[in-house]
Order: sequence, then C-alpha cells, then structure tokens
Amino acid sequence: MSKHVLIIGGGVIGLCTAYYTAQRGHRVTVVDCASESELGCSYGNAGMITPSHFVPLAAPGAIRLALKWMWNSESPFYMKPRFDSRLIEWAWKFYRAATVEHVTRSAPLILDLNLAGRACFVELAREWGDFKIEERGIVMVCNTEEGLEHELATAELSRELGLTVEILDAKRLMAMEPNLRMTVAGGIYFPSDAYLAPWQFMSALKKRVPSVRWSSTVSLRANGNRIQADIEADEYVICGGAWSSGIARDLKLHLPMQAGKGYSLTLQQPRKKPAHAMILSEARVAVTPMLNALRFGGTMEITGNDLSINPSRVRGIVKAVPKYLPEFNNDDFQDVKPWAGLRPCSPDGLPYLGRFARYENLSVATGHAMMGLSLGPITGKLMAQVLSGEQPSIALDSLSPDRYS
Repeated sequence: MSKHVLIIGGGVIGLCTAYYTAQRGHRVTVVDCASESELGCSYGNAGMITPSHFVPLAAPGAIRLALKWMWNSESPFYMKPRFDSRLIEWAWKFYRAATVEHVTRSAPLILDLNLAGRACFVELAREWGDFKIEERGIVMVCNTEEGLEHELATAELSRELGLTVEILDAKRLMAMEPNLRMTVAGGIYFPSDAYLAPWQFMSALKKRVPSVRWSSTVSLRANGNRIQADIEADEYVICGGAWSSGIARDLKLHLPMQAGKGYSLTLQQPRKKPAHAMILSEARVAVTPMLNALRFGGTMEITGNDLSINPSRVRGIVKAVPKYLPEFNNDDFQDVKPWAGLRPCSPDGLPYLGRFARYENLSVATGHAMMGLSLGPITGKLMAQVLSGEQPSIALDSLSPDRYS
C-alpha cells in the first residue's frame, strides 16, 4: 500500500531514504531547514566508501588515545571541556562500549553494511551515469613503525572477516604512487574500498528526489502512539544528522548522540595528485583525489552543535600533510577556505536505524559518524524496506533506536 512519507533532513541519509522509498512506490516529501546552497557534511566529507572501516568508534584503546590527544588542540581528537549532562552520559556509555566484545560483535555488521553500500554505489553509478565512483581502493599510509604495527593488527582482523588486504613496505607503497615523494614506513592497501566526489553524487541524487522543501521546518507532535505534524503524512523519518537527538528529545525519546566536528581543505589546482585515495594513519588525515581537485580532511572535535572554524584544528591538518607528502607545504593551503561539518556520533559507534517502539509511524536513520556517505545508499534501501513493512535485508536489531531507552 502506498504511503506519504515525510523525511526530516536533506543530507545523504535523508535523500537516499527518499530515493529508495520512492522507488517502492511511496510518495515522499523531504524538509530541511538549510538552504539548498548550504553545504553540510554530505558535501564536505572525504568522499570515501570504506568496507575497511568496520571497527566502531567505541573500541579498546580509543579512550587512551582520546586522553592523550585532547590536551593538544591540533591533535586528531579534541573535546572542549564543559559541564554538559548529555556529554557526560555519552562519554560514560562510550566508555562502557569500548570493549573487545563490542568490536567482535559489531565489526561483521558494519562490514556487511559497508559492502552492501559499496554495491549500491556501483549499481547507481552504472544506472544513472552522471557521477563517477573510483574503484581503486584506499591506502592506509604510515610514517612510523609504531603506526604500521597498529594498522597490521587491523589488517589481520580484516583478513579474518574476508576482506582482501595487501601489506606494503615503503618501496612497494612508493611504487604505487610514482608521481609523489613520500616519507613512509609502509602501508596497508584495501582494494575493496572506493571513493568519489561527494558533491557530484549529491547533485545526481537531488535530481532524482525533486520533492525537497529547502529552508523549511516541520513541527512534530505526539498524539497517543502516533506522530502528527503541520505537514500531514502517514510516516515520519528523522534523518537530521547531529540535530536528530534534539528532535527525538522533543518527543520524549532518548537518542544519545554527540556532534563530532570534522574539517576539510580542498585544493582546486593541486601541485600533485596521488593515484589512490589515502589516509595518513597516525595523523588521521584523509587525502582524496576528487575529479580535478584534491581534498584533505580530518579531526574529530566534540564541541556541541557548533559549526565555527577552530584555526588550531585546521593547523593540525596542514602540519600533518608534509610529514607524509613533503612536496606539499603551508603555502598550498594559504588561500583555501576551511570547511567544517558535524557528524552524528552515537556512543557505541553504531548508527540508529529503524522504528521507535513508542510511536507506530516514526522512524530514524542517523548516528553514522564518519560513515554517513559510505552507508548512505544502504541506509536508504534498508529504511525503504522498513517503511514498506518488509523484512530488512540486513538485520537491524543491534541498530535499534530504542537501545538506550
């Protein structure tokens, strides 16, 4: 039976949900409080599709690294000290989730989601013909032996889960990038990964979801076990990214989440371009060729829903690049305008997908952290199945939005 589905949020998660829901014959309306010209996380990200990133944010060692880094404002991670009961609750739940058992249980699911997402991108690129996916893999580049040892442990787990992995010494790594000078100890190559220019994908996606009301808001309210709004619909889906927990809270729902601010710098005419996308491992900086441009992105800054640019975070990215790629220097980034976006981070590192038990016509898709683009299409496909009353093709029990209720 066809329904009218109202989706709150016009980023990659909301538009992919709209696209796949419309494909199942439903009428879809998307509302987003931003204007169409405002570029959020779906546009400024590193453009990576990452089956290799199956370890959730909440993992053993994450707390130790966070404590080590948070006192350095230019480090890959920074948390602004503040008294905030929601931040304290999130941090405690993160600590409780950062266990070997959690990684063992969650990694296969995250990998399945990423592989299914990659398959969706390949299918859409072939079907639509107006965006390009680079199926060239991603290289984790290490410039210290300690960093390489850490990545080797992840590579071993990758193989156990069935991913193809290539371990590269410095000579082999530099042979893969003959046009770059590199200062490296070695690296790990994940040929199953891919990358694209996110703005190109979003432009292609928006063409196929014409029913978006930009600069619009909608007020949800409870009426018994159903949701009503000033825009009438049969189903409502919260895809509001970092703002989703606030929307849920207004409906007496508990969706613990913190915004993880990330930054990127895009060189429109780079002096050099790598042949592959890469992640500068110790610095946690992504480097992605995007059509004629080259994007550098990174950092995780927990500061609330604050989109202001912290110059220290940008300096951290700029200073890290020449340590691996010595042909780049500060002058390359001098006139580049930094971008910042807020990534919705759940405390256990898993997204929230599916229906709320409290309301029979309210669902959510959020909490993807750094994997919003990578998991966008498969999230949309799974949510379309939920909204159509079908059994999801990937079990969503571990991703229930009620798991912290």
